[in-house]
Amino acid sequence: MNALTIILLFSSVIAGAIIVEIFNIKKSKNIQLLLTFSGAYLLAVSLLHLLPELFKHDTTENIGLYILGGFLIQILLEYFSQGIEHGHFHKSNVIPFSVLTSLCLHALLEGVPLGGHLHNHTHNALLTGIVLHKMPVAIVLMTFFLQSNMKKSKAYLLLFLFALMAPLGVFAGSLFTTLADYHNEIMAIVIGVFLHISTTILFESTEGHRFSFTKIITIIVGVLLAVLSF
Repeated sequence: MNALTIILLFSSVIAGAIIVEIFNIKKSKNIQLLLTFSGAYLLAVSLLHLLPELFKHDTTENIGLYILGGFLIQILLEYFSQGIEHGHFHKSNVIPFSVLTSLCLHALLEGVPLGGHLHNHTHNALLTGIVLHKMPVAIVLMTFFLQSNMKKSKAYLLLFLFALMAPLGVFAGSLFTTLADYHNEIMAIVIGVFLHISTTILFESTEGHRFSFTKIITIIVGVLLAVLSF
């Protein structure tokens, strides 16, 4: 298990909180653009790297069903998280327990394949995609906490819990041999999750579902980074 993987996963969430503190970020176009960039990168990584690698080494029948399952699982998780994964949140004085639980389960699931025996190429693609997505989600989540008039100490405690989930997923993937036996299925589910998140971000994060010139450029940059990085 790579210690750098754990550090990057954890740090991406903490970095999101630091950005909120330093720049006093509120829900804005800047957050949406950051989410758009991560969504474009996730979609490109899934199509160019993760899917080809999965089918290259797949020995599981009907692996597409697991991809579809991951897509449906993310729909269920977003029902409880209220869409925070793609920048949707409403100011409230009460933080629904289901929001944090859903986000934690999502992060835990994403981390599991990183604990397996992935090819370096695939590992790096998956890790980069998760890190780039976790940071804007942490920004939105921290903003959500603070705008609900939550004490900062409690906000950081909850964010710390969220930050631990992906590394815990990596530990689970490396320690439990049973999970290793179902590596392809878990990877397929995660790809399905990525496909849902990325497409939702790209097509629902803009008012009126219209693509501005800035958003188009952001998408192109995210896709090019995925193409050129690996």
